[in-house]
Amino acid sequence: MPPRLWREVVGEQIRQLRTDRTERLADVAERAGVSPQYLSEVERGVKDPSSEVLAAVAGALGTSVEGLARRAYRLPPVPQPSTGPNLGMRFRQSRPVCLAA
Repeated sequence: MPPRLWREVVGEQIRQLRTDRTERLADVAERAGVSPQYLSEVERGVKDPSSEVLAAVAGALGTSVEGLARRAYRLPPVPQPSTGPNLGMRFRQSRPVCLAA
């Protein structure tokens, strides 16, 4: 089975957030400034939304693009600066993240 595409994974999370909030597609689409048809295609992984559209949809659902990414890949919270002799950032090894070029 081929690996799932970013648009499929994030679309699934958008739909899950929307249904968890018991909101209609049309209501979320209106707040995000997109058509219900387009939002439906994003949720189904058919369309690959721009970062601006993704941010608008995330905001309409009360989250952020980072929040969607963390849900999609089940990532731990953002690491905080460490204290002590290292004084650097300590990062835990986590699952790979797809970064758009």
